[in-house]
Amino acid sequence: MNKTVVYELQVVFGDCDPAGIVFFPNFSRWMDASSLHFFMQCGIPPWRELVKTRGIVGTPLLEIHTKFIRPATYGETLQVHTSVQEWRDKVFVHKHVVTRGDTVICEGTEVRAFCIKHPEDPDRIKAIPVPEDIKALCS
Repeated sequence: MNKTVVYELQVVFGDCDPAGIVFFPNFSRWMDASSLHFFMQCGIPPWRELVKTRGIVGTPLLEIHTKFIRPATYGETLQVHTSVQEWRDKVFVHKHVVTRGDTVICEGTEVRAFCIKHPEDPDRIKAIPVPEDIKALCS
């Protein structure tokens, strides 16, 4: 069974479009926040610390898929249930299920990579193999 971490948020008026439903890009923002929250809850330091100690700048997004099932509106509390669906050599797949209580609102997957600054060009980043210790803490 995959480790799942829950990130809770309050939908505010500014998250919504003129019809009063959550503007779709906000789900991506919340999934991104839940991704970092997942690692921190698993005991991984924030990226600003890992860049100092291990050179890891973070886990940039390579691909995203989102399925919208039900609308949400301001005043509601949502939960983003995040887990690693699959570990590959240099990337992993984060799965997010956004709920309002027991009701599924949205589902998304993100393909991400652990990256360091490129050794030959510090303006670029380079994917590295998924660190085994991080994988162990998050599995």
